Amino acid sequence: YLVELLGTGVGGCRFDFYVVSAAPEEVIHSALDGMVPADHIFGTRFRYDPSSGEVASIIQVPAGYGKVAVLDGLQAQLGVSRDRVVYVGDGNSDIHVMLHVNRREGFTIAVSESRHIAQIAKRTVLSDDAMSVLIPVLEDVLGWEAPRIRAFMEEHGFSIQEWDRVHTDWITIQRSASETLERLEAPVA
Repeated sequence: YLVELLGTGVGGCRFDFYVVSAAPEEVIHSALDGMVPADHIFGTRFRYDPSSGEVASIIQVPAGYGKVAVLDGLQAQLGVSRDRVVYVGDGNSDIHVMLHVNRREGFTIAVSESRHIAQIAKRTVLSDDAMSVLIPVLEDVLGWEAPRIRAFMEEHGFSIQEWDRVHTDWITIQRSASETLERLEAPVA
């Protein structure tokens, strides 16, 4: 439903939904069949040996910086300005493209607790429902307040049961080497 809703428009804005993944393209097509048009899916593409059916070579790998190249190609093809990009990611292969989108004043959303990606994304959303990524888009991109967001979601048959905003500090503390050494050398009484 998310893809359909974004395609028809939200708040006077229309969104084009694309999937850029490091997974094999055939796997993504199978998983998203009927939900995302095939020409909106970019995955790892292989060239197969016609006689054996085995992988002969790799044509495209959209992982890491490869995702940046796919995104830049889509932007050029669609004529979308760089500050109009919303990117949602869940893992380490999204780090380069999220940094790229952020540098270009786009909007990034992490959908995983992965510390490396959550630190980069402008927002992090943890939910079992894909519709949840729409919340920060409505709030931060379109500038909607919480009551309007709730009303919109209910209008489309979704009720927000819980909406907690939590700021997470990732902290690592290590004692300095000299203090650790002093504690080891101190006599025990």
